[in-house]
Amino acid sequence: MANSEKRTTTIGGGFGSTSAPKKGTYWKKGADKVPGSMRPVYSAKYGTEEIAAQTRLRDHTATKGNKKKKDTFADFDYRMNDAWDVDEEELNAMALSKLQEREQLAIQQELNESVHDTGQNDAKVKDPSVSSEIPTDVAIINEPRPTSPIRMSSEPVADVELSRQHKFGLLLSGPNTDLEELRKLSWKGIPTHVRPMTWKILLGYLPANIDRRDITLDRKREEYFNFIEQYYHTKTEPHNEEMFRQIQKDIPRMPHPLLREVIVQEIFERILYIWAIRHPASGYVQGINDLVTPFFVVFLSEYLGDNVKRVEDYDVKQLNGDKLRVIEADTFWCMSKLLDGIQDNYTFAQPGIQTKVKQLEELIKRINVHLQKHLEQNLVEYLQFSYRWMNNLLMRELPLHCTIRVWDTYMSEPDGFAEFHLYVCAAFLQRFSKEIQDQRDFQGILLLLQNLPTAKWGENEIGLLLAEAYSLKYVFSGARNHLNQSK
Repeated sequence: MANSEKRTTTIGGGFGSTSAPKKGTYWKKGADKVPGSMRPVYSAKYGTEEIAAQTRLRDHTATKGNKKKKDTFADFDYRMNDAWDVDEEELNAMALSKLQEREQLAIQQELNESVHDTGQNDAKVKDPSVSSEIPTDVAIINEPRPTSPIRMSSEPVADVELSRQHKFGLLLSGPNTDLEELRKLSWKGIPTHVRPMTWKILLGYLPANIDRRDITLDRKREEYFNFIEQYYHTKTEPHNEEMFRQIQKDIPRMPHPLLREVIVQEIFERILYIWAIRHPASGYVQGINDLVTPFFVVFLSEYLGDNVKRVEDYDVKQLNGDKLRVIEADTFWCMSKLLDGIQDNYTFAQPGIQTKVKQLEELIKRINVHLQKHLEQNLVEYLQFSYRWMNNLLMRELPLHCTIRVWDTYMSEPDGFAEFHLYVCAAFLQRFSKEIQDQRDFQGILLLLQNLPTAKWGENEIGLLLAEAYSLKYVFSGARNHLNQSK
């Protein structure tokens, strides 16, 4: 009777506690049942030792035909042992102990597997302090890791790349390509061998329906060469002669080895002249010539073998004439699709560029006050360095392979070449904030901004740049008043 009375006095003192009642316990005093449960509260009737003994006895005597489930609440109660009253330091120590136990288990399992694979089972030594079985109170989690702009997969890089290529292959070879899924997959970069087709689909040059693609390509390529026959001879006419002469001057100045070849220069001349004739509102403007290069290089890569490691080193004259015609027509149409979204950059007075330069200044004022003040104190105006960024889409600031990677993301974004490019420019300027502020005069700042050290940039630098640009877009894109011009 005395023992019974002793147990009765500890109902409100926590889960199975035999000590005096403590303040702020989890369950109400005198509670007979757990809220929402139809099972009795064993810890309120028995001590912890009695619960453990009863549980072992029940599991041992259970028959195969009528097995009872383990009393999960009693087991939970026994393991918790007044955990609600444990302070934070004790909980951290408990968690650290569990982590160490799991690490020891993982190491032991790896050692066991290694010995087994080499046929040295007799030499296997088992550490008595480490159990070879997983404890019942340790939860094993085998869920996939979350996706992130930074790759967190435990698989080797080659395996991840193969998996991405497989996903692209499934999307592009389906009867109707899911454009939304293709954009999501392309945001982090497009594998080289599927980039030509992916760009054509993302730009709207190729239809999503696979049955219509060949017909569309044949029709558009024929249409382009009809334009050549119809308009190209007018390049010598007085009102077009000056424009064509400017095109001929600009192409050899472009910093790409492929453009030293006469046959490539002639292709670029035709593309730029036909586009200018068909868009009289803007005509030809310096800077448009740079936008031809990424398309030409990407579409040329479609016809090169695996033995050609660098497109820049390839002799274009070796390529079949019909294939060159296909590359030329596809380059023209894709460049046209790009320029359709940013044509106000090249119309009279270039209002699109002026607006974006002003928006870039307003954005930097809000995200980097120190950099903005440094530029103002040294009388550096944004138009003096960012005009080229907007006019050439950063092509003169980045290596060509980096530009191509950036364009993968631009084509995956709504208005990527217009709106998202603004945030990329802001992130780009932010990236060199320290170096700019280290320059103490106007001349030093402009020389740095016109010759930024990006020649050795690669996938990692571009990935970080795009991630920062995306963060800026996430904050400012939905609040356009932040980018309004100051009054």
